[in-house]
Order: sequence, then C-alpha cells, then structure tokens
Amino acid sequence: MSLVRSGGKGGFLARVREEKLREVESRSAARPLDALRRLAERRTAGDPVRPFAEALAGGSLHVIAEIKRKSPSAGVIREGASPRELAGEYLAGGASALSVLTDGPHFGGRLEDLGEAREAAPLPALRKDFIVLPYQLYEARAAGADAVLLIAAMLADEELRSLHALAGELGMAALVEVHSGKEMERAARLSPRIIGINSRDLGTMKVDLATFEALAPLAPRGAILVAESGIRSRGDAGRVERAGARAVLVGETLMRAADPAAKIRELLGR
Repeated sequence: MSLVRSGGKGGFLARVREEKLREVESRSAARPLDALRRLAERRTAGDPVRPFAEALAGGSLHVIAEIKRKSPSAGVIREGASPRELAGEYLAGGASALSVLTDGPHFGGRLEDLGEAREAAPLPALRKDFIVLPYQLYEARAAGADAVLLIAAMLADEELRSLHALAGELGMAALVEVHSGKEMERAARLSPRIIGINSRDLGTMKVDLATFEALAPLAPRGAILVAESGIRSRGDAGRVERAGARAVLVGETLMRAADPAAKIRELLGR
C-alpha cells in the first residue's frame, strides 16, 4: 500500500493504526461484533467466497487490478471513479482479481465500493485497507471480500498470526505484505499462500523494483508472490515476473489510463 512519508514508516503506520482503532470502536458501537459475525455468515452462505489464490495460480503473469480514487502521495487520481465501471473494464482487459481500497481518510474509499465492484465482475476481490482488528475481517466478509491485506509492518507477530488464521477460518485468502527481509522472515513463519512484496520504501517513498528482486528469493517455497508498487509498463511487469512474481498489483497506472482494459493487456504482453 502506498503510504505518505510522515516521520518515516513507523510514524505514519502508528498514526494510522490509532485512527483505525478509533474507527472500529465507533462502528462496533453501532453494529456489535456478534451482529456483524452473523452478517458475515449469511453472506458466505448466500454468496460463497471466490477463490483468490487460485485465480493467481498457473499460467502466465496475472494482474490484480486496483480501484483507488486517491492516495496520500499522489492526491486525487481519478475523480468520480465508478467501481462498477472500472471492474467491468478490468475484467475486459484480462485482470484475474480485483483490489479495492476501502480506507476513506487516506484513499477516498468506501466499504461499499468493494460490493459494487464485485457485483459488476465475477472476479475475486481483495479488501485493501489497514487491518488491525478481527472486527475488520468480519466486516470484510460481510461486505463480500474474498481476500484481505495484512501489512506485516503494522502488526505485532501475534496479531499477524491471529488475523491470518481468522481470515482462513472465514474462508478468505490473506495477502501478507512485506517490505524487508526481516518482515519476510516474520511472514514466512505463517506459511502463507500469498505474499505481497511492496517495492516502495515507506520511509523515503521511493520505489525500486530491485526490492522485489532482492526479497523474492527469501520467500517460502510455494508461496504465490505478488509484486506491489512501481508497475507501470510491460517492461516492469516482465522484470518482476522473471524474478518470481506470479501476479502484479496495479493501481495508479490503471486509474490514470484512458483505457484501463488496454493497459492491462499491455502489462500482460497481449
């Protein structure tokens, strides 16, 4: 996830964590966890989880196409973006899965965006947000999420372990995001099926695909590797694919494209 510099990685993530804790406290007052849990169960019974990991396995490189209205570093990216329209364009271009930013303060997203996108295209959808509490996982499944993002840098070991396990219990995949060798070691202890390597330095905000190339060999054998940040061209996509990526998660490049479907085809070399 692209983060804005504010006292380095720890400062920004610590501040966002506190924001999320307050947000969840407010939402849980209006909808207690037990009620949310029942909603998640009903959602799964009526609308089964779509297989996110399987969508990224086999064949050539896959694209996880992201819906992102703005970012802290880039500002507004696409004014008035429609999740339904974008999901349809992403599907037409050959995307294998969707990523939907649901964080409001920093990315202009809504939880409803995920449901709208998922209704418009038969693709598995990742809830991309700052997940810090179990409540958010039940919330994600109730909204239709098939996968969730877990940022290793934002979570203590036990939090990461328990959230990863709960996502699995709810039938959702977990994309565990790492930025360093130390975080890869922590993630590897979970034996995760999917690992996202973010090539953005959260302290300087610079993107260097050499980060993916350096960290990919440290990943546990068999993990599906997703390259995050800095994928703008077929050359970039091919570079991380050669380094071991099975998928690329692309947001800003697609959101700025006049023809997102054509851009996806370009990234895939079609």
